Amino acid sequence: MTKSIFEQLGGIYHEENGYLIPDLRLPAEEKQPIVIWGQRHLDYLKQYRRVTYTNLLTSGKLNTYLADIDRQAQERSHRLIEGMKQAQGITEQLKKENTPKWTRRMYNIRACAREIVNEEIIYV
Repeated sequence: MTKSIFEQLGGIYHEENGYLIPDLRLPAEEKQPIVIWGQRHLDYLKQYRRVTYTNLLTSGKLNTYLADIDRQAQERSHRLIEGMKQAQGITEQLKKENTPKWTRRMYNIRACAREIVNEEIIYV
């Protein structure tokens, strides 16, 4: 009996109820923590970039890719927040003197940074 292309490429089968079922497994992948930015990008890939998502998943590179996106987004967000704080003169002195004003301005800066990171990295 000739081997199928699947068998020629090293694939194996197992029998279930008289049928030969191919043993398909995803490649092993190193687990890395994925937090908020990576999760957002994962949702975006699943919804709008299905081919990219499937290719990354089946090649065993999805987790590494998402961890890298997460790291890039976190670093970009931090740099943006620090730059905006300096540009707007938001200091620890303001925090001590007028906490509500400092809080409002920081929330605004974080929201702006989040929008920029979403546009530049997450939803691309």
